[in-house]
Amino acid sequence: MSAEPITEPVMTQQDPIDLLIAIEEASQTPIRPEYVEGMAIVPPAPNDNHNDGTGELFFQFRVAGHRLVGMGNGYRAAHRDGTTMSLLIPDFYVRRRKPSELDESYLRAHRGWYPIDMIALVGEVTSTNHETDTGPKPRTYAAAGVPVYVLINRNAKTAHCYTDPILPGDDPTEAYYDSEIKVDLGDPLPLPAPYPILETAPFLEG
Repeated sequence: MSAEPITEPVMTQQDPIDLLIAIEEASQTPIRPEYVEGMAIVPPAPNDNHNDGTGELFFQFRVAGHRLVGMGNGYRAAHRDGTTMSLLIPDFYVRRRKPSELDESYLRAHRGWYPIDMIALVGEVTSTNHETDTGPKPRTYAAAGVPVYVLINRNAKTAHCYTDPILPGDDPTEAYYDSEIKVDLGDPLPLPAPYPILETAPFLEG
């Protein structure tokens, strides 16, 4: 009598989108977590200086004629095999294009996350989680090929413009930006054309 074949359950990796949805549903207060370098991150609630300063930067882009500047939407970066690499909600961004029908289909398929290739410039303003904005996030944006990363580091009182993203191999944690412009917070921050020179003084307390 032949033995019955033994079948083992196939283990499938959980999509980070499902993980973040579970975290949102478990929270008693409204949150929008992110997923960076294999970690689920719940950003701290921003204070007025963070929000006011970010709004000032948004306004500067609009005045300079960049109508596709935005805030609040989430973006998904994928590994080469199509699985989710990261889920990010930038403090502000400039898109390459208005959302197309394909982008909106992607948003529905990935339950609230647009494709990150829509972004031409991305910006982060540090809060108490400044280490995330100065390490994992720039590596992730560089791995995804976002051309320009603007960082307002309120902890170090500096402002940065990173360009020329490089991914030297298959590991996104080894990605980096090859060029950097750094100024003291309060000084104008030059950006590459066609973007404006950003006034960073709004982030100085008082």
